[in-house]
Amino acid sequence: MADPASAWVCKWSHLVEAGGAVLDVASGSGRHARWFASRGHSVLAVDRDGEALDSMAGVERIRTLAADLESAPWPLPADQTFAAIVVTRYLHRPLFPHLANALAPGGVLIYETFAVGNETVGKPSNPAFLLTPGELIDAFHARLRIIAYQDGFTSVPRASYVQRICAVREPDPSSIHLTIRNNALNPPRYELVD
Repeated sequence: MADPASAWVCKWSHLVEAGGAVLDVASGSGRHARWFASRGHSVLAVDRDGEALDSMAGVERIRTLAADLESAPWPLPADQTFAAIVVTRYLHRPLFPHLANALAPGGVLIYETFAVGNETVGKPSNPAFLLTPGELIDAFHARLRIIAYQDGFTSVPRASYVQRICAVREPDPSSIHLTIRNNALNPPRYELVD
């Protein structure tokens, strides 16, 4: 059975378009793919571990793709986009531009992985797998709007140093429903949850 979905992913999933397609990058056995599918989203789970992907066989609304995200080219067509992209417990920096490009207008990137400091409490400890302070902001701020960011220590589900981001590819201004919060004078506003 897959671990429960990350609290960070759950917290920001309300920003994802209802029924919109979700890409779960380095999905493992699909804890987030299953979570989004159970909420009516079609999900593409990508991982190099075929056995982990096989554990999702027959789960409604989930398709899987076995792909090596580190030693092979980006496995998706350049024009394929998603309403949300989820990445947790995984870091391969060359994927950052592909992730930004694969977000549809209005699409949400929810990313959470280990950060510098984690080497003091456990694995991963290799700097290649640990984000430096502000690295997720630096990687995405020029192309996406940062909605939320955290960089620190957590004891849940285990002691670890993490960095988290929720970012949105701004929609075409002509498609934004104007309200008091979203009006022609101000950029779109996104509902923050506690």
